[in-house]
Amino acid sequence: MRRSLSLLAATAVLSTTGFAQAAEYAIDPTHTFATFEIGHFGATTNRGRFDKKDGKISFDKAAKTGAVDISFDVASVNSGTPMFDKHLASAEILNAEKFPKARFVSTKFVFTGDKVSAVEGNLTLLDKTQPVTLKANQFACYDSPMLKREVCGGDFETTIDRTAFGVNYGVDWGFPKNVRIVMQVEAVKQ
Repeated sequence: MRRSLSLLAATAVLSTTGFAQAAEYAIDPTHTFATFEIGHFGATTNRGRFDKKDGKISFDKAAKTGAVDISFDVASVNSGTPMFDKHLASAEILNAEKFPKARFVSTKFVFTGDKVSAVEGNLTLLDKTQPVTLKANQFACYDSPMLKREVCGGDFETTIDRTAFGVNYGVDWGFPKNVRIVMQVEAVKQ
């Protein structure tokens, strides 16, 4: 009986002190984009972004943990030039018909103090998955005066070797292998 009372008391204490629990956030599509930059013959930089995306985020500030699972519709690539978009989506480069989604799934949130400083995870592109670290250039949570809810977000960046994903177009002509990816993400607490 004494053991049962002790266990009951411990359970009551734990339930009142509460464990930190991750909150769920829905991605705000008007403030979430993945853009990319790649050099063009050493003269200029080609840029584009993916306009269609979906995903989910959970975040626990107190426990300093989180999870991200976000996908981008590869056919929604937008460089501002329709002919170039068609080439980017073609089998020569991103092969959107065969591999319609690019996906990032986190494995770890990295904190410096109370701020997210990086998100480690796996990027899948053309059905190949590679580890990447998205470095946070800025990150904050705020109470949105318009939505009347908490919003968390940040600007993240990484550089990938595109050939690790099988994107080899133009390498023989001198196009760089490295592509800079910048992700702008905002998500609304549910």
